[in-house]
Amino acid sequence: MKFKTRLQVTFISIILLPLLLTVLAFMMIGIYQMNFQKGLGLKDLDYDMISANLQDFVSETDKLYEELAGQAKEDPSVLEQKEYLEQKSEEASRRSTYLILRKDDQLYYTGNPGAAKQIFDKLPGFHTGDLDEDGGYYFKELENYVKQIDFYFQDESQGSLFVVTKLNLLISRRLLIDMFIAIIIILIITSLLLTKWIHRGVFTPITELNVAMKQIKAGNFDYALETDVEGEIGDLYRNYEDMRLRLKMSAEEKLENEKKNKELVSNISHDLKTPITAIKGYVEGIMDGVADTPEKMDKYIKTIYNKANDMDKLINELTTYSGIDNNRILYNFNRINVAEYFGDCVEEVGLDLESRNIKLNYSNMVDPDTIVIADAEQMKKVINNIISNSVKYMDKPHGEIAIRILDDNDFIRVEIEDNGKGIAQKDLQRIFERFYRTDASRNSAQGGSGIGLSIVKKIIEDHGGYIWASSKEGEGTCMHFVLRKYIELT
Repeated sequence: MKFKTRLQVTFISIILLPLLLTVLAFMMIGIYQMNFQKGLGLKDLDYDMISANLQDFVSETDKLYEELAGQAKEDPSVLEQKEYLEQKSEEASRRSTYLILRKDDQLYYTGNPGAAKQIFDKLPGFHTGDLDEDGGYYFKELENYVKQIDFYFQDESQGSLFVVTKLNLLISRRLLIDMFIAIIIILIITSLLLTKWIHRGVFTPITELNVAMKQIKAGNFDYALETDVEGEIGDLYRNYEDMRLRLKMSAEEKLENEKKNKELVSNISHDLKTPITAIKGYVEGIMDGVADTPEKMDKYIKTIYNKANDMDKLINELTTYSGIDNNRILYNFNRINVAEYFGDCVEEVGLDLESRNIKLNYSNMVDPDTIVIADAEQMKKVINNIISNSVKYMDKPHGEIAIRILDDNDFIRVEIEDNGKGIAQKDLQRIFERFYRTDASRNSAQGGSGIGLSIVKKIIEDHGGYIWASSKEGEGTCMHFVLRKYIELT
């Protein structure tokens, strides 16, 4: 559930839930009091009276009634004294009760003249009235509960003392206490339920996310969280999982790169050591006079030159790799005529291949005026690296390399094919990865850093093209790459 929805539900629950529970509690308390009131024998009670807890006031009224009734039996003359009646009226007023004393048909005394005026004519006569079993009766229209005490004045006049309780003014202390307790309980229950709901829906997931982040901080990238959670928490969990997977991949890639960098350093050390050792050997031979004929001297110098070239190529390769690794390869793009450019490249590499007893076949099937946008120097590295690989792994006594330039609609496709050892299908898709070598031991023997084809791939892609390879073991390998033609808009 989203935070916004959760807050809305919480807000509505804070308002409605206590209100509904309070109404329910009020109804239950009211029903209980109505049943209790009816149990007292009072007549004509309805639900409007549930705010008056008769258990309280009947008890207090009965004490006053019994006291006055006892006084009427012992010495009714005391009831004629207005000072006594004033005293008792003052005590009764605290309980929403007042006294009316009638002598014959006349009002003799009342503690509340205004209220007495409304009810006086309705009071029952001497020794009459629809009394309940407790000696009282209820005036529903006036919401008054009345108890009557009959006696005789000293002059033999009929006297009736009425104890009148105003039910509509009673505020039941018991009801208020019950409702106060009920509201407190309701608020506590509501708070507990909402707190538990918020805690389970917000704080628990945040705590889990905090634990997960601490695991990430400690370098544990395998601590996963569920991603099927909904709402903002679910988004946080999914973002955490994406971050965790990326960090894990980055850490694994870093470890792999460190491993490959160490391997690269080892290979470079070996590859540099081999030509340096050879150069030192031939130089020592010259210095010691071993090359004592012009032919030997020429052979020694050419060998030193070739070994120096190999070292120069390796250093150039490392420089290019450093540029790729830092994304700092500088290109100088220009319009290049395909036929002329590849013709020059073939002429240049042809001499070297001829010296290695490798036959070079070249065919150009594009229009003579076909143009591409490329960096001539970087594209030469592509051609040289691919041909260098073909030469390096040539296992045939009569090697052949074919260079074909093909027209492919809006592109030109360059194919460089050899009849060498070939590449296994399981390795074919990975040969453009940095440091990947199909046979580490063979590559070490042949020399090479394992980054040549990754450099080729980077350069081709920076030219807006793409490269792939096809091969059969024992038959040879063909490298394919395409470049978009340059077409002038008219």
